[in-house]
Amino acid sequence: MSGLSHSPCSYPLRGNMYMFFGLQQMCAMDLTEVREGTTTVLVPVQDATARFPPGTGPIFFNRKMEMNRDITILLLSLLEPSDYLDAMGATGIRGLRVAGECSIPVTICDREPASVWLITRNREHTGLPVTVVERDVNALLSEQSFDAVDLDPFGTPAMFTDAAIRGCRRFLSVTATDTAPLCGAHLKAGIRRYGAVPMNTEYHCEVGLRILLGFVARQTVKYDRGVTPLFCYAREHYTRLHLRLLRGAQAADETLKRLGYIYQCRRCPYREELPGLLAHDRTCPHCTEPLQPVGPLWLGSTRDGDIVCRMLAAAAERELGTKKDIIPLLDTCRQELPVSTFYDYHHIAKALRCSPPHIGTVLDRIRAAGYPATRTHFSGYGIKTEAPLSVILDAVGRSS
Repeated sequence: MSGLSHSPCSYPLRGNMYMFFGLQQMCAMDLTEVREGTTTVLVPVQDATARFPPGTGPIFFNRKMEMNRDITILLLSLLEPSDYLDAMGATGIRGLRVAGECSIPVTICDREPASVWLITRNREHTGLPVTVVERDVNALLSEQSFDAVDLDPFGTPAMFTDAAIRGCRRFLSVTATDTAPLCGAHLKAGIRRYGAVPMNTEYHCEVGLRILLGFVARQTVKYDRGVTPLFCYAREHYTRLHLRLLRGAQAADETLKRLGYIYQCRRCPYREELPGLLAHDRTCPHCTEPLQPVGPLWLGSTRDGDIVCRMLAAAAERELGTKKDIIPLLDTCRQELPVSTFYDYHHIAKALRCSPPHIGTVLDRIRAAGYPATRTHFSGYGIKTEAPLSVILDAVGRSS
């Protein structure tokens, strides 16, 4: 449906999808202007009295995802893909921002007639030359490819991932908001959707990110393609991946080397990680309990250090509504060790029955023992380190 330029009340009627009463509802939709970055669009008025206002309008819009969109703009302005697909447009705000703020040719897709109507109206409102397509994105990506593909569904991206990989030439972005299945709170749903066994640990938000990344990697390698993380992070209610897809069996083989399991003790904070797609029986060296395998998931780094540094420099120069949150996030990620879990030192202090020292003190003690240690963006109480558990326990529990 590229090239639509109809006014709201002259939108073409096609079959049962555009019955007259549906068209009347579209024309009567209560809209308000929202500005993000340098882009202003129309969105449905949300019910401010609802317990969860985002999503209460007739077309989904979540203002809390502005940071997600800001980071997408920041990264795409550096990657400069030749074209970009906003696979689930809704209001069209993400794709319109990419078109206007990154100067990239954009296609916005949605299968819902009301969304297509609003995206088209927003195209006219902004004057941006985006292509609007009314179609199921799985069908579209089976026939057409894009240099950058962005999946931002409501809930799980699992049923769209295979098509997105096939239709993506270089850059794939994926959002998941079903954090409970990914993090182990809804165990069976996590196993069904992602083909992995999560665990609801104190570092569950990182488990969720790595299970999602491992799932995308396993979907990718069957096409003799590999995955390189550019910038992956978790924030509040969602997990976000920005990936580069590489071609060739060698790239796929290198990706497989980064998949494996975290083995977690159920009685103490001990854990270890091992590569490989087959789980093994492991025993905790501290309390002799069997270790629980978590995965398969992605092991190792979840971002490109050079990309993060470039994003940090670019963030200071751009007009972004969530800049004050993005810069600390990027700075923490820049320093974050590429180990696959973190320790919640408040959780450890509770187990040791002691008052937790300042996090800076804990980090200094671990470093003084000869091991690197950093904070993590996953948690304000999280510590990433390669130190053995005995060193971490001493750093938290030492009285002076």
